[in-house]
Amino acid sequence: MLTRIFDRTLLGCGTLLFVLLTSAASAQAPATQKPYEPTVGQEGKDAVWVPTSQPMVERMLDHAKVTPQDFVMDLGSGDGRTIIAAAKRGARGLGVEFNPELVEYSKRQAAAQGVGDKAMFAQGDMYAADISKATVLALFLLPTNIEKLVPKFLALPPGTRIVANTFWVSDWAPDDTVKLEQGCENWCTSHLFIIPARVEGKWQVPDGVISLTQKYQMVEGTYTPKTGAPSEVKGRLRGATITVTVGNTEYDGTVTGNRIEGSAKAPNAPRIVATRLN
Repeated sequence: MLTRIFDRTLLGCGTLLFVLLTSAASAQAPATQKPYEPTVGQEGKDAVWVPTSQPMVERMLDHAKVTPQDFVMDLGSGDGRTIIAAAKRGARGLGVEFNPELVEYSKRQAAAQGVGDKAMFAQGDMYAADISKATVLALFLLPTNIEKLVPKFLALPPGTRIVANTFWVSDWAPDDTVKLEQGCENWCTSHLFIIPARVEGKWQVPDGVISLTQKYQMVEGTYTPKTGAPSEVKGRLRGATITVTVGNTEYDGTVTGNRIEGSAKAPNAPRIVATRLN
């Protein structure tokens, strides 16, 4: 009888010891953590995160005519899909994102999709980002965000393209707009903006002076000839290309720094050179 009691006691102690050791091992073993996955609608520094749909990303890149020669930037790049899509077209790109978890997620996605050498991501404030090397900006931002960035956009080289999903500032009309009719349910409008050359001021032409004011790509002003009455000037820019109407005559020209060279839209029209006075 004593032997049975002794055996049972040892068995109970062994069971207890096994439970204690198992619990200790479980406590020391690191818990398996799921990889970070972004959630639509999650809070961000400047807005909640809502991604552009993949079909719309492709439409925007088509609209901007992205090529392997381009350097594409996305401000507030989220999960990196726009820069990754641009890299798959052979372009290099940089996404700037404030959330460090999204930055690391984007890097993993780029590597997994074979474009980690072209699609780069950096943690930072989009308002402080250096965008001077971008040839294309692909954006999905609210008008309140865009308003703060407009001065930086206008300082970009003429011809830089900005393609924006749905939202922009109210007083800057797009150079072109397209809508994605299939495969997109919300936020399906792509606006294209081409940064204009700066032409505001006075320009000397062979027989007078042209004074121009400028708001984004739109220009207007007055042509004052050496003799005769002044004429109204109206026109627009598309990058470094300018088209203006002086009186009843339309002219096309190219802006290169402080020089505009062009001619009237007429057969055998002579070339005209305008030089900036101020």
